Amino acid sequence: MSESDGMRVPAAAEYTGATAHGFAGARHLRSRAKVLPEHARGHNRALVLQTLYHAGAMSRADLSRETGLTRVTISDLVAEFIADGIVVEKGIRETAGPGKPPILIDIDREGHQIIGLDLSGPEAFHGAVLSLDGEVLERREVPRPAQPDGAATYDALVDLARQLMAASTTTLLGVGVGTPGIVRPDGVVIESPNLGWTDFPLEARLGLDLDLPVTARNDANAAVLAEYTFGEARADVMLIKIGRGVGAGLITGSQPLLGSRFAAGEIGHVVVGTDGGPRCVCGKDGCLEAWLSGSRLASAIAAAPESRDDLLRDAGTRMAVAIAPIVSALDLSEIVLSGPADLLDDTFFDAATATLRARTLDGVFDDVVIRLTRQDDIVLRGTAVMVLSGQLGVS
Repeated sequence: MSESDGMRVPAAAEYTGATAHGFAGARHLRSRAKVLPEHARGHNRALVLQTLYHAGAMSRADLSRETGLTRVTISDLVAEFIADGIVVEKGIRETAGPGKPPILIDIDREGHQIIGLDLSGPEAFHGAVLSLDGEVLERREVPRPAQPDGAATYDALVDLARQLMAASTTTLLGVGVGTPGIVRPDGVVIESPNLGWTDFPLEARLGLDLDLPVTARNDANAAVLAEYTFGEARADVMLIKIGRGVGAGLITGSQPLLGSRFAAGEIGHVVVGTDGGPRCVCGKDGCLEAWLSGSRLASAIAAAPESRDDLLRDAGTRMAVAIAPIVSALDLSEIVLSGPADLLDDTFFDAATATLRARTLDGVFDDVVIRLTRQDDIVLRGTAVMVLSGQLGVS
């Protein structure tokens, strides 16, 4: 099989993304897959798009040098991309030497937009029309159903998505959904008690109803992709998302970690300590989520404002108790938190850091960083990364 033969980019391609203000500095997730001959064309497509996505406009000759692919292969692929509307010619590069000046090509960044949907909010579902670099262009929200009702949840989601489709101004590359719960790679929500979904084929059903490509993932897994792609995360990071519930997304060795049950990062219902504690929505006492959720902390502080520091210190300590074995087992470099900044202050971080040091091997994990993300809209931006990966195949 020649290098120009093969398949298009598979829908389950690995994740990638861009910097907050452009593509040139973006980091991509490291591929560990061995390229088989029958997958060569799909691999070459992804390689070309990935190179353009990260490096920006360049000539076909530049692209051949950067990728190591022959000029014939590059010309063939670029012609296909232009025909599909993925790549556009940007004009002629000015040159001082003799010969015909090269024509620059690039991904059609202005010609595509993405819809992102975040179902993790305590009061509302949030959505946005996003550019290909994760910039929020338009926002919409709909009220969250008062009770966990799967049908009502889905109806609200479709309403939000259609509002955003109407607000978009150019071709939509796809729709990304970040949802609480355990989500399979094919977009089936195995379990999301807070939304009323069990074995719900979210990705397939929403794709049919909207007539658009849809990628659905756990909200914390979406958030960690945004932190890695648009933020400052290292190659080994756990992002803990604190809101109505508590969940985590993991990247190790520049690879998303999902686990054999697709439940990696489900730390919210780990019981912390043997001293009981508040009753969790799952029915157990003392789950991390019961101690650490934003609503629980806010309510506890409102009831006893004089105990604010003690409550935050206890929450930070219990979080560190839960994550210390994970940090040690996976040799993580940093822990990034996404949550209410008014609660996650120095008192919380100091307690968490001190406890993590005390519960991990002395001298080995002393440089592990615990910090708050600087990103807003982290789940929405993570859904953009998901769509870019699924539809363009860059990795």
